[in-house]
Amino acid sequence: MTATPRLPAGLERHAAATETEATEATKAELDRMLQLALQEDARVIAVGRGRSPAATRAARGFARRWEAAGRTVLCVVTWPEEAASWLRQATRFADADPDLWVMAGPAGGWAQMTRRLLWSTAWQPERTIAFSDIGTGKAIGLVGAVNLPGLSGATTDGGTWVVRDGQLQTPAQNPEAR
Repeated sequence: MTATPRLPAGLERHAAATETEATEATKAELDRMLQLALQEDARVIAVGRGRSPAATRAARGFARRWEAAGRTVLCVVTWPEEAASWLRQATRFADADPDLWVMAGPAGGWAQMTRRLLWSTAWQPERTIAFSDIGTGKAIGLVGAVNLPGLSGATTDGGTWVVRDGQLQTPAQNPEAR
């Protein structure tokens, strides 16, 4: 990583510009997220999300499906798009120590939160699934794919993306992505 978990000033401005690009989770995306979590044989999860309306709805929709499948949501941690350090949110999210972490949110706040997770906690990207707004080159690039091995998630059409070998791999690039 770098000398600080915060994004450099130029990237912060770039990340802030992505906040208006949040998309609504589709039914196919929610279905695939549930499949991914069940494939990991997870029983308990921690959900982390940005505070955008789209991230809120995606996280709530997933949590409802998860609980309807007889599984447990340990906690839901929200993070702001701007904060002094994201340390409190990152610590709470990581300390839940679930079978699987689930993340939703616009790229900017997610990147800041994720950089703090990597810098200050035992959070593991390979034990994390995320929604399509996070599975983009722009979002992954804010943290660096090399720092996110095994992070995976759903695309809006129900496919799967994964970070592998220091690269974001999408269904078009790798039809056998996890």
